[in-house]
Amino acid sequence: MARTLFEKVWDAHVVAAETADTPAILYVDLHLVHEVTSPQAFDELRARGLPLRRPDLVLATLDHSTPTLPAHADGSRPYANAEAQAQVAQLESNCREFGVELHGWDSADRGIVHVIGPELGATRPGMTIVCGDSHTSTHGAFGALAFGIGTTEVGHVMATQCLLQRKPKTMAIHVDGALPPGVGAKDLILHIIGTIGVDGGTGYVLEYRGAAIEALSMDERMTVCNMSIEAGARAGMIAPDETTFAWLKGRPRAPQGADWDAAVAQWRTLRSDDGARYDREVRIDAAAVKPTVTYGTHPGMAIAMDTPVPAAANAQERRALDYMRSEAGKPMQGTPVDVVFVGSCTNSRLSDLREAARVLHGRRVADGVRMLVVPGSEAVRRDAEAEGLHHVFAAAGAEWRVPGCSMCIAMNGDLAQPGQLVVSTSNRNFEGRQGKGARTVLASPATAAASAIAGRIADPREYLVEVAA
Repeated sequence: MARTLFEKVWDAHVVAAETADTPAILYVDLHLVHEVTSPQAFDELRARGLPLRRPDLVLATLDHSTPTLPAHADGSRPYANAEAQAQVAQLESNCREFGVELHGWDSADRGIVHVIGPELGATRPGMTIVCGDSHTSTHGAFGALAFGIGTTEVGHVMATQCLLQRKPKTMAIHVDGALPPGVGAKDLILHIIGTIGVDGGTGYVLEYRGAAIEALSMDERMTVCNMSIEAGARAGMIAPDETTFAWLKGRPRAPQGADWDAAVAQWRTLRSDDGARYDREVRIDAAAVKPTVTYGTHPGMAIAMDTPVPAAANAQERRALDYMRSEAGKPMQGTPVDVVFVGSCTNSRLSDLREAARVLHGRRVADGVRMLVVPGSEAVRRDAEAEGLHHVFAAAGAEWRVPGCSMCIAMNGDLAQPGQLVVSTSNRNFEGRQGKGARTVLASPATAAASAIAGRIADPREYLVEVAA
């Protein structure tokens, strides 16, 4: 029987099949851990006298609560508060006690959990991957089944290396044609979420398919899969191909030698079979995608920046427009900007920073605008600095920081003030997400950089044309 990519990975990991009364028991290949959602799970192990079942399948990092300002002269870190510092110290202690590999402050590979997993080659096709973080779907870019879990489930996986799950439905999102010049993966995924809705993927695993998807780099595929959860989906996946294999080859945790050849041979089978049936299929015309931004308080409220903001259809949408001060009938393009943030697990990789630097090169951030650029990992920071990107950002008047989640979640000292409008390359624009009363507009790195220069939401193609000329 023909099977989808999702079904192949799911079937390979079922320990006990789902019944009408019980969920399936699914084996987990990789458990990613950070400091915010793990303390209670470690405490539960202690309380029950349980060992960590597979320490070798757990990978931990410090990212959410970590400051992105450099250390003080005495080596201390400028934590936002005592609670953030305590979270970091607790994970360090837990990892020592339970024998977990931790990429902490002294690691050359520390960074955002969904950036370093792929960088290290810990993320590979066909795996099941979980983390106590919504954006675990990022790893689906490699043909893995990856999804976020709650703190109680984190404890379950620590104790058993398995998870109780109901089998989701499948949705194919076919992206036909090619994206226009100056339009990227972030524009595409915002366009998709705006099309199917913030709950359009609820109950489904999304598989992104088609010529436009196959043309994306791995960084771009990670951006697309990262935001699957923002359409309500359980996960997002892209079939592995030559682009995937080339990206993974030689990474520290990737197979080597004959093991690599065998792995690639197996990974090539992880494509949906001809004739495989999906529960729902959606078609997207890549040529119709423009630079896209959000105008409300969830990612489904997304439109091309030159398109008029739609009128509120209900009280919830009215509240969103009022909070954002978005005006129905008026496009978001031209809206004044206070803060610009380039970073997060959605858009903090080297290609994202290059995209922003290409727009910023030789230009200045507008007066009154604050811009933060935060690399996703120490590896990204090293590579960016080797290319001189940090000099481009500094010359433009932006702040170049050390790796971390930063302003995506505003729990680490990086936040906007009440009423300020932030153009952000992150993934969520909920009320207060980037600071109490802050207003978030999600956008691509190129749009963020163009908006920083203009002091208003701006079309990056205007600046990219100038660079080309």
